[in-house]
Amino acid sequence: MAVIYQAAYRRASSLLCRLHSTYVRKMRYLNELKEDDSFCRQAQTSGAFYLFHNLSPFLQKVGRKYLVPQLSATEMKRILEKFKETEQWIEKSVLIGCSDEHVPHFALDLGALEKSVIESELKGSFTDLRKALFVVDEKDSPLLASAQGLLRWHDSHQYCSKTGQPTQKNVAGSKRVCHASGITYYPQMSPVVITMVSDGSRCLLARQPSFPPGMYTALSGFCDIGETVEETVRREVAEEVGLEVESFRYSASQHWPLPSSCLMIACHVLVTAQQTEISMNSLELEAARWFGLEEIMEALKRDPKPSKQEDGSFLPWFPPKQAVAHHLIQEWVKQQTS
Repeated sequence: MAVIYQAAYRRASSLLCRLHSTYVRKMRYLNELKEDDSFCRQAQTSGAFYLFHNLSPFLQKVGRKYLVPQLSATEMKRILEKFKETEQWIEKSVLIGCSDEHVPHFALDLGALEKSVIESELKGSFTDLRKALFVVDEKDSPLLASAQGLLRWHDSHQYCSKTGQPTQKNVAGSKRVCHASGITYYPQMSPVVITMVSDGSRCLLARQPSFPPGMYTALSGFCDIGETVEETVRREVAEEVGLEVESFRYSASQHWPLPSSCLMIACHVLVTAQQTEISMNSLELEAARWFGLEEIMEALKRDPKPSKQEDGSFLPWFPPKQAVAHHLIQEWVKQQTS
């Protein structure tokens, strides 16, 4: 009898904990916003809005910091009135989250309105997302990334791939529906592996021609249909630098909005110490080389931006702390120094 009572007590305690969990309540609230158009429409009247213009986020520079401002529904109405637009514009927004106090957060792209007027009115500027991710606070970059990814998805999925008819988004922006075919479309991410290659004492980093001067990062590539993560890692390392993976270890994951919404799957791999000669694929990479621990630690001290030397070359530098590639590099350093 005592055993039954204890089991019932544990179940009741667990249920009470879940019901009072801030996280659980928050997720339930967000799910209700996604599923109930009327409820979400009502939430838009008291929500906070993040602005974009043709997928570039709005930032304000205060001193040396770049802030991502939130606009209230009242401020949004004032901006729209200035352009003689109705409040219905707000329904073009997409839900991107909420605070612990259940203040819903929306992203709205004002690309059809005059950019300079908005910037002047709000005392800030619309900034290319690549630059924005380098300069905003770490807590803001995931928000900007997910917001732009969702806005981009809606922009590119306005028509049904089967019927060619227009699709309609729900109020929250969590899906689009083709009423002609009954097909429902949901936002998707493409899986991408990002791989820190090591031979035990050195790590291999590379750069593409499109990178800023001097920036190196871990190898990356899209998963092909039918591949496992491990198979993609092995193939990408072989294709890009001509090395064969000996062992594999998962590290972390991150949403990354560029070039389109990707799920970055980060991992460490070890290659055979006796076979470390790089055979670079010049169609994909501009440079690839081994880095020692001391050189990596020196590069981590530099600001994430190009730094030109007297001979015209650029010192190596790495993606900012917000990027999972930076996380991989820091993990490798910790492993080498532990």
